[in-house]
Amino acid sequence: MKSPALKAFDLDHEDKALARYGETEFGRGALLANRLTKTGVRFVKLNRGGFDNHSNIFQAMRGHGAVMDPALAALIGDLATDGRHEKTLVMVLSEFGRTPLGQGNDGRDHHPNAFSVWMAGGGVKGGTVYGTTDELGWAPAENPVHVNDFQATLLRLFGLDHERLTVNHRGLGVRLTNLGGNVIEDVIA
Repeated sequence: MKSPALKAFDLDHEDKALARYGETEFGRGALLANRLTKTGVRFVKLNRGGFDNHSNIFQAMRGHGAVMDPALAALIGDLATDGRHEKTLVMVLSEFGRTPLGQGNDGRDHHPNAFSVWMAGGGVKGGTVYGTTDELGWAPAENPVHVNDFQATLLRLFGLDHERLTVNHRGLGVRLTNLGGNVIEDVIA
């Protein structure tokens, strides 16, 4: 309770920054993430719910964009201003995507076969698009990424060798990428 990072939670005098990040829960969270990383906090998770859109997906996505776009742009801009973007990885991801075909009331069903992960900073090559789907967006077409490839790449970005890092599982050293996994070199700067 004596950590200097606690001062980061005081957003009372951040009117100008909140105007850029957005006067929303997500905007305040992104500003807090910025402030926490300035104090040396090494991991910050920012959550935005409301993506389980089995109906009215188009309206919901416009709402998410209106909240998330300014907050993420301000966060990345602030990280770049003082050079922290080189050491700070920012990701937007979910556990699955959405079907390319509609469902019921203009919604989309769960779809784990093909979806996107957005990354910036932290050793990621800016402007890179890696992988494609078929023309419907139903399945990977080129450069599919398995979860083990994604984990291997994240570990590399964190400065860890996925082939050497092990966790204790029932007394045995087991790799997180034990079932395979290759670093996606094309996304690393």
